[in-house]
Amino acid sequence: MYRLTVRALPALALCLATAFAPAHAAEPVFHNPLVQQRADPQVSLQPDGWYYYTATVPEYDRIEIRRARSLDDLGAAPAKTVWRKHATGVMGAHIWAPEMHRIDGKWYIYFTAGSAEHPWEIRLYALENASADPFAGEWVERGQVKTGWESFSLDATTFEHRGQRYLLWTQTAPDGSKGTNIYLAKMDTPLSIKGPAVLLTKPEYAWEKVKFAVDEGPAVLVSHGRVFVTFSASATDANYCLGMVSAPADADLLDAKSWTKLPEPVFRSSEKNGQWGPGHNAFTTTPDGKTDVLVYHARNYREIQGDSLHDPNRHTRAQVIRWRADGMPDFGEPVADAPR
Repeated sequence: MYRLTVRALPALALCLATAFAPAHAAEPVFHNPLVQQRADPQVSLQPDGWYYYTATVPEYDRIEIRRARSLDDLGAAPAKTVWRKHATGVMGAHIWAPEMHRIDGKWYIYFTAGSAEHPWEIRLYALENASADPFAGEWVERGQVKTGWESFSLDATTFEHRGQRYLLWTQTAPDGSKGTNIYLAKMDTPLSIKGPAVLLTKPEYAWEKVKFAVDEGPAVLVSHGRVFVTFSASATDANYCLGMVSAPADADLLDAKSWTKLPEPVFRSSEKNGQWGPGHNAFTTTPDGKTDVLVYHARNYREIQGDSLHDPNRHTRAQVIRWRADGMPDFGEPVADAPR
């Protein structure tokens, strides 16, 4: 017979504590790609428990939305077309980078479009839906979102911080210089800005100027006492990558000196994992809100035939963000495909 001794008690206690300790939740693993042939993804987890998703379609001719209870289910979720490009005039070409946001009880979709006759006269536009359900009600055109000067502009996003709503977008400089920059301004309504825009970042480093001088596709993550803005840089092929600027959460965000830019990309192609040109991302969380998630597009091959903008295979992907001891996000590298 085994006799329990005093000396054995600590060991027994350790065994029991281990056996009955709560298990740590496993880090989520996503079955990438989540959605095939959808670039520039934007997704938000709403209080109703749904992930709402929209992205650029490869035909550049319409805006679709979909929703699912998990990120992994977005690819199987039915897509609803809520708007199509015009046959003539403005909003008639290059329908890019839609983002859907819930603001003051209404839904808004911000998107990029050229005109049918002049496809590269790219500007920012918005749709509005007063229904509580964006799959119901009517999406109404609200026209161009004016930025303060007229030039090539795209990739609008919006966020609220410390009671103030802001617009972030991409545009060529007012002086007409080449390259696209990222700008920030306060919003006085969901359709308009007030006051001057501040320049957050412009192409400066070699990795931002491969083939084209491009900073575009801003996305916002507020965490660990800072406001982080990621952006995509260079041509939309294997050179596409993410850079980042950040500011203290309590800083004046419209003071350019509040922002610090990292000199190297934070997310770039991974030959090891077979992922090329990761970029134009969004941020969300797991359903419990405890784990930050990076959603982005990438291709699973490097070589592209012809113009990369005409290649349809930028697929939506997701992976967990880890946080370093200094409060900076660690995006790692794009994970390998893991289909169901």
